[in-house]
Amino acid sequence: MKFTIAREQLQEGLTAVAPSVPAKTTLPVLGNLLVEATKDGVRLSATDLDVAVTTVVPAEIDSEGGVTLPARKLVEIVRELPNAGVRVSAIGDQRVQIECGRSKFKLLGIPKEEFPRFPPVKFDRPWRVTSGDLQKLIEHVAFAASTEESRPILNGVLWELRPERMRMVATNGHRLARMELPAAGGKDSADLIVPPKALEQVRRLFDPSEELEVARTDNHLGFRSGQTRVFTRLIEGPYPNYEQVIPRENDKIATVDRQMLTAALRRVGVVASDQTHRVRLAFSGGTLRFSVNTPDLGEAHDEIAVSYQGDPLEIGFNASYLLEILKYMPTDEVRLTFKAPERAATVEPVGWDDPASYLCLVMPLRLID
Repeated sequence: MKFTIAREQLQEGLTAVAPSVPAKTTLPVLGNLLVEATKDGVRLSATDLDVAVTTVVPAEIDSEGGVTLPARKLVEIVRELPNAGVRVSAIGDQRVQIECGRSKFKLLGIPKEEFPRFPPVKFDRPWRVTSGDLQKLIEHVAFAASTEESRPILNGVLWELRPERMRMVATNGHRLARMELPAAGGKDSADLIVPPKALEQVRRLFDPSEELEVARTDNHLGFRSGQTRVFTRLIEGPYPNYEQVIPRENDKIATVDRQMLTAALRRVGVVASDQTHRVRLAFSGGTLRFSVNTPDLGEAHDEIAVSYQGDPLEIGFNASYLLEILKYMPTDEVRLTFKAPERAATVEPVGWDDPASYLCLVMPLRLID
């Protein structure tokens, strides 16, 4: 393997793939990047066995070949090099020499044969989606996925692909986010459960204006645009029937300024329990009153003006879940709907001029008098 590449091109490629290298691993080769000189340019690849990223950057190839190199050290070396051509040449199967100007480095790698193979995803009948549309779904939904290992299926994001629309749903059992937007990306339908970290790589790597090709096998998914590809394992199993938990009969409606609601929740949440983050919300007329009473810490009270329709209601919530939902609401005002203190509440944007539909749900906490 021997090639010459502009430092800027090499750094751009490393920036694309290096975040996919796991911070900790018991398999040393996963801490390395696969560097391959091919007829198309230099291919850089990284994986943590669940998500894999590969990109090709232009270079002058003298001889083809490949080796894996320590990711962190390679990134640090290239970052410090002057803006000039970088000459990379293999010395045997494992050692690589890097030269730029008067700087010269030798790195010990691991043979490329030990690097895990990428899943064979073929892009012969792909869905085609606009990166910006996909990023909008990811940004507003993925946060709600579970991080607990007790229910692995909830650690993923459900991505429903239909000929005329696509929808994403995520939940941890206590909160839920759902967004849908029109799309005409393909003739086939599919329900895919995708790890959030793979979606985050897609959101990070691709420009919103790009068109992505998306293809799948039985248990892998691939994204492709230009010279960059992302592959991920799919989470297997049926996703819970989320439709049955979304309330249809909530008849109490509050319209409130998002920033005012956020600020009040933060204030009273300071003295909420570290375990439950329970905050009591009391709706009556044009007022929303907040109260927190934590026996071993203290209490807090606050109130803001709201537009409220319905009988007076007192309901408890985990303030952290509400604050997280409000963070992703795209409008200045939000609509909250309720049925009863023990029933799920919904949060939606008010006056959002967008073809997407967006709804979040949060389960209440039992109030302790």
